[in-house]
Amino acid sequence: MKQIMLAHGGGGEETQKLIKELFFKYFNNEILISMEDSAVLNINSKVAFTTDSFTISPIFFSGGDIGKLAIAGTVNDLSVMGAKPLYLSCSFIIEEGFPFEDLEKIVKSMAEELKKTGTLIVTGDTKVVPKGFVDKIFINTSGLGKVVYEGVSAHNLSEGDSVIVSGTVGDHGACIMAQREGIDMQTDLISDCDSVWTLVEDLIKGNVKIKAMRDPTRGGLSAVLNEWAECSKVEIEVLEEKIPVKPQVQGLCELLGLEPYVLANEGRIVVAVSKEDTEKALEILGKNPLGKDAQLIGKVNSKGKKRVILKTSYGSLRIMEPPAGEILPRIC
Repeated sequence: MKQIMLAHGGGGEETQKLIKELFFKYFNNEILISMEDSAVLNINSKVAFTTDSFTISPIFFSGGDIGKLAIAGTVNDLSVMGAKPLYLSCSFIIEEGFPFEDLEKIVKSMAEELKKTGTLIVTGDTKVVPKGFVDKIFINTSGLGKVVYEGVSAHNLSEGDSVIVSGTVGDHGACIMAQREGIDMQTDLISDCDSVWTLVEDLIKGNVKIKAMRDPTRGGLSAVLNEWAECSKVEIEVLEEKIPVKPQVQGLCELLGLEPYVLANEGRIVVAVSKEDTEKALEILGKNPLGKDAQLIGKVNSKGKKRVILKTSYGSLRIMEPPAGEILPRIC
């Protein structure tokens, strides 16, 4: 079986062969194949810039792999700032002995995810470290996007605003946890890992007044809402029965004593919109396959409280606490 050797990261003949025969095969574009030390880009607009590193375990999971996750994760961070994803950098840190076949599967899935938004990888780097110095493969991606909708911010919420989620919560975190721990759910439980730009673009084209927007990754829905409450100095009230949760995710949470609201998603958005645009936003999201389970889950109550209130199906109220400690190791 062909494996990655230390020489593949040494900058010599083996490195050039890896770049040209694998990375150029899947990431082919004029900027990248020019092989300059930096990519020269022309963006006549405000830009959004983000970076992220991906160390998930397992690296292949139901619904995706570390490569798809790296692209979707970075594309989504740009998208929820109202920026059309354009260019990414990509750096691999690979353990010596990593199967070449697995690396090609990862790179191929990255290329497929890039096609969904037309985003290009225009620069990158590869390092190979001795066996045991890294767990299989880590990927870092940075992204640039053209801001096409300005003013999206966690500081924008005001009384009366509506809070919407684009789909079921906790899918990615539950999938990773079940697969890593060998928990047989006897049902199809897959990660929601996907690029959300089309959802955001639909809202923008529909002239929805977007106040704030996030992709609920680490810390899940709870982390997003608590951050919004803190930044905007508001109280957010959420109806528990309106939060869409798949039965298998709920079952796993009950088994392990977790809340689905703190589990990560990798293909969802949480969006705050003005009250008058609520129905329009839900209609627009519902027409997109990624938003078919979109749901209005709550509203902004008042200034000054800086907290999230969860109204249970029994009518009682409790605080939705922000996540604390290490809930799930290495979910992204």
